[in-house]
Amino acid sequence: MAQKIYVGNMNYATTEETLKNLFSQYGEVVSATVIKDKFTEQSKGFGFVEMADGEAANTAIATLNGKELDGRRIRVNVAEEKPRNGGFRPRGNFNRDRGNRGEGGYRPRGERNFNREDRNRDDYRY
Repeated sequence: MAQKIYVGNMNYATTEETLKNLFSQYGEVVSATVIKDKFTEQSKGFGFVEMADGEAANTAIATLNGKELDGRRIRVNVAEEKPRNGGFRPRGNFNRDRGNRGEGGYRPRGERNFNREDRNRDDYRY
């Protein structure tokens, strides 16, 4: 079964081809990816390697962790799944501690607080 490996603390000049060549010494490499900034296309200093065999991946992790690659000591370990929140994006003002403005940042003149209960009243509907 394929295993995904995280490679961190890489030199910004390290390429996907370099990663593939390094890890292919330990077994079949399915893919090698260097993570890049989407605007500047510059490397972010980490990447992922997917190896076909789990045993070979574990050997590569044990051997290459802390080794020098392109002048930097790389960090190599099993990649962990990034937690996903299901596309949930909270709404509202997140600076609630900044004064007495309530949730939406809008406070009608003459009102002490503008909170959730006020939103249910007909005269404050948006």
